[in-house]
Amino acid sequence: MPNQTKKVAVLLAGCGSLDGSEIHEAVLTLLSLSKRGIDYEVIAPNKNQHHVINHITGQEMSENRNMLVEAARIARGKIKDLAQVQPYDYSALVLPGGFGAAKNLCDFAFKQDATYQVDSQVKKFIEAFKGEHKPVGFICIAPVIAAEIYPSVSLTIGQDEAIANILQQKGAKHVKECVSSVCIDHDNQVVTTPAYMLGKSIAEVAEGIDKLIEAVASLIDEKIHV
Repeated sequence: MPNQTKKVAVLLAGCGSLDGSEIHEAVLTLLSLSKRGIDYEVIAPNKNQHHVINHITGQEMSENRNMLVEAARIARGKIKDLAQVQPYDYSALVLPGGFGAAKNLCDFAFKQDATYQVDSQVKKFIEAFKGEHKPVGFICIAPVIAAEIYPSVSLTIGQDEAIANILQQKGAKHVKECVSSVCIDHDNQVVTTPAYMLGKSIAEVAEGIDKLIEAVASLIDEKIHV
């Protein structure tokens, strides 16, 4: 039977802004959930990252790293394999940003056009939330994933007109919000915030992510009390 308690899945794609999940965004997401007393589980695909980047030089390194193993660094080892969890166990889903969202969870970073696709395992998982009309939060660059799965979704993607145009080709509506604001698409139960697409400091990024989690929590409550 589906779990009726309020629990949120946080989907990561590795560890590091250039090749995995953005660490600040991931930790701020967990903090915002924790301070509201919302139970969460960190999950990640048990697959290799597309590549590994030296975060000092920005150069690619000749090694392989696994998304699940790397994301476990952020989760302090408390993490589950995406293939081993069930969407019905969660009330909502949140995807922090970082280039891992655009490189590992989909191929947007490499296609840079409307032909990009979301990883099949990730897409199936998110579509289960969509089918149950459960809220999903997408942070920073992660809304590119939403545009592939939710036709006509309203979302944020910072002020990057090139990316916005690609997402609009997918049928999405780009809403220009500041770093400390969120876009709430009630019809699709999708919440987005620009985070480091616009943010100049961790403080302002934190404000937007906190509002996103607050909005997701409110959508969960609305569903519970229907």
